[in-house]
Formats: sequence, C-alpha cells, structure tokens
Amino acid sequence: MILVGLTGGVATGKSTVAAMFKQCGAVVIDADRLARDVVTPGKPAWRDIVRTFGEGILNPDRTINRPALGELVFGYPAKLRRLEQIIHPRVAREQRRLTRAAAKQNPRAVVIYDVPLLFEAGIDTRVDRIIVVTADRDTQIARLKSRNGLPRVEALRRIKSQLPLRIKTRRADYVLDGTTPLMQLGKLVRALYKSLSATA
Repeated sequence: MILVGLTGGVATGKSTVAAMFKQCGAVVIDADRLARDVVTPGKPAWRDIVRTFGEGILNPDRTINRPALGELVFGYPAKLRRLEQIIHPRVAREQRRLTRAAAKQNPRAVVIYDVPLLFEAGIDTRVDRIIVVTADRDTQIARLKSRNGLPRVEALRRIKSQLPLRIKTRRADYVLDGTTPLMQLGKLVRALYKSLSATA
C-alpha cells in the first residue's frame, strides 16, 4: 500500500484531481469530510469548538456554521491554531483507521489523502509521496468568487492564510497544474496513478 498526500492551495483544483484518482481506482480519503464528521453536534470536537468560539457560530439546528466560524479564524493565526488543535488530532485518528481498512482490503492499494493543510498540520511526515496541485492567484480568486461568493478581499485572506504555493511545490514529489484542460489533466493523473500503483 502507498499513502499519498494530495494538497495545494484553496481553489487550485485539488478536488477535481482527487475525483480523477478515484476514477482510476484509488481509495480517496477527504480530510474536509472527516473534519465535518468529527464536528457533528454533540461530539467532543463540537463541544470544544462551541466552548471556545461561542454559540454564535451555530446554525438553528445546532450544526456549526462553517462560514461564520471561517470569518472568526481566517486571518487570525492564534484562533486558527486553536481550531486546528481541536480538529486535527481527531481527523488524524479517523484517517489512520480508514487507511488501515483500505490496506486490509487491498495490500497494494493507492490511498490518496486529500488534505488542504498537509504541510501546515505536519501531515507531510506521515505520507509516502506528496502531490501538490497549483493554480495562479487570479484563477484562485476567480474560483473563490464564483464558487463561494467571496469578495476579492476575503478570497485573498483565505489564500494568504495557507502556506504559499511556491513553498509547497518545492516540497512536493509531483506537481499538477490545476488550470490544465480537463482531458489533459485526466491523462496526467492516469499516468501518475499507474506509476504510484507500481510503487505500491
């Protein structure tokens, strides 16, 4: 089995690449989905977040209002760190459980761990290979504006809250340009999957 960390900047095309790997037969573990699961109402992480940031970040159904929480933490390193301290260890435990299950089912599995904060959270030390998906800043801003409805200032704040892409690419084993036309990007992903499978 090979565990591959898939990361990039916000709105660089990481999810598209993850979906392509899944089509190839890879097991994809989505850190964002795990993060949503660990903060469902009543769970320990949910209780810690409400205790730390207040009930103002809750929707009427008691779920966490992610945009409201995002506004509180993005651009404020100490608050963001506190949120990460609550969520990351629990997500890591769940990722390890899912990885073990994938390896048990197929000892030669290619497991893609799709995680935005791979380097920021120190997860790069726990994976065998690293893929970074890049895009130019104008594309990131345009995607955040259309996809999330964010104004330019807020989009830039999101981008700047992450490690710069130039640093991530230096630490990557493979770099994919998320602005590549889809058919061509699909070919690149299939070739990379083949190479990773051979290693596994």
